[in-house]
Amino acid sequence: MTSRRTILASLALATLASFSGMSAMAKDTLRIGSYPSNPPWEFKNEAGEFEGFEVDIINEVAKRLDMGVEIKGLDFRALFVATASGRVDAVISSLTTTQERLEAQSFTQPYFLGALGVGTKETAEISELSDLKDKRIGAIATSFGEAWVKEREEELGYTSYSSYDSTANMLTDLRNGRIDAAVNDIVGLRYAFSQTQGDLHVPLEIPTGDLFAIMMPKNSDKLEMVNDAISEMKEDGTMAELFEKWMGVAPAEGSVTVTPMPVPTLAD
Repeated sequence: MTSRRTILASLALATLASFSGMSAMAKDTLRIGSYPSNPPWEFKNEAGEFEGFEVDIINEVAKRLDMGVEIKGLDFRALFVATASGRVDAVISSLTTTQERLEAQSFTQPYFLGALGVGTKETAEISELSDLKDKRIGAIATSFGEAWVKEREEELGYTSYSSYDSTANMLTDLRNGRIDAAVNDIVGLRYAFSQTQGDLHVPLEIPTGDLFAIMMPKNSDKLEMVNDAISEMKEDGTMAELFEKWMGVAPAEGSVTVTPMPVPTLAD
């Protein structure tokens, strides 16, 4: 009986040691926040899984860091709270790096040079910025597009502005005539319009020089390693492949998509 107890105790200890070893070997997980209705940057497919250009980027980053990935869908405004509170390790949502945001958040190097687009109905007769005078305009709350619109209220002379929590709601109002124009990331607008039948188009492109990057908590201990992984992806051609997969064209030679860069910092 004593011998049997000794054997069972030894087996239990061996099992415990085995589980402890497995736990120690388990991969760390990158907790990612993302706005789930932002194609082609990120969106949920029919199976409820995240897909998109930035989803591929973060999955590749995690692979190179030997980490797992867990992506959680959040409202756009909630993304900033999630990083500030440390609920997530990073956010992907075609986010523009700005000096204001760098005061409270950190960003990796950029991988896309963006532009805003103005989406309208084809019958709206809007083809230049001056045509927005006396029009009703919409944009996503807290987005770069919203800031651009509000800063130019007097210059543009629009009659009203509507702020939206989701792209879907904004485009529904555009289709139904509750707003005359929607200002948003031009790639996202064109992609959305290409996926649905209707009379919506993008007659205006607004070069802004805004740079898209991954947002992380201020001074995150993972910032440099994530940034280094992005540099590697640019150097070995992986970033260019992902860009062409989702944008349909190769990135321009010498663009931010293929040029390794340091972590952006606050200007003096």
